[in-house]
Amino acid sequence: MIEIIPAIDIIEGKCVRLSQGDYAQKKVYNENPVEVAKEFESVGIRRLHLVDLDGAKAQHIVNYKVLESIATQTSLTIDFGGGLKSDDDLRIAFESGAKMITGGSIAVKKPEVFLSWLDKFGAERIILGADVKEEKIAVSGWIETTSLDLLPFVQNFVDKGIDKVICTDISKDGMLKGPSVELYKKILKEIPSLYLIASGGVSSMKDIEELNEANVPAVITGKAIYEGRIKMEEIASFLL
Repeated sequence: MIEIIPAIDIIEGKCVRLSQGDYAQKKVYNENPVEVAKEFESVGIRRLHLVDLDGAKAQHIVNYKVLESIATQTSLTIDFGGGLKSDDDLRIAFESGAKMITGGSIAVKKPEVFLSWLDKFGAERIILGADVKEEKIAVSGWIETTSLDLLPFVQNFVDKGIDKVICTDISKDGMLKGPSVELYKKILKEIPSLYLIASGGVSSMKDIEELNEANVPAVITGKAIYEGRIKMEEIASFLL
């Protein structure tokens, strides 16, 4: 059974969503992220993907107070990402209640730092973020597309001990036009042991069911929930 992981993206302490990572296309959905997290928990969700978009822009952790509030007021397992660039950022994230962190740009630009985190905290707490555009890795809030091919990039970190990867297809993110199922099948064919977390494009429970049928272990969804395309009761019945 696929794990459903709702996303809460934070700007100025508020729950927002972007389209294709564009800060100019920001929509505020709720002023109180804790309220949103509690609603997810109430239908049986156990895990939350929390993204500090201010942190991603500032290149250091910013919204750790929101993380702390959700961690202390729910029992959700939180994976936290966005602007984590230093050991100090990581310390603050874990002390504020994150059970896992996601590193994307840092794994590309300073792989030695990312690997030191993996050595220190282990694969159960460190997730590789592989944001992709036409199967090339993108970094820095998706502004910059690198020449790195997705599969060798992921395989390299799997060889070094990573076992969880969030793969976001940028072209799909926030567009509500369906996820990149074929891309995820391709990744799992090459690296079948990977705990692959699909991200981007989910528009309905049908999309989640399709990913489930493709044996994708987990999926992140945000906008489809906030836009009412996926109802809380649908998630609850799927989880039964």
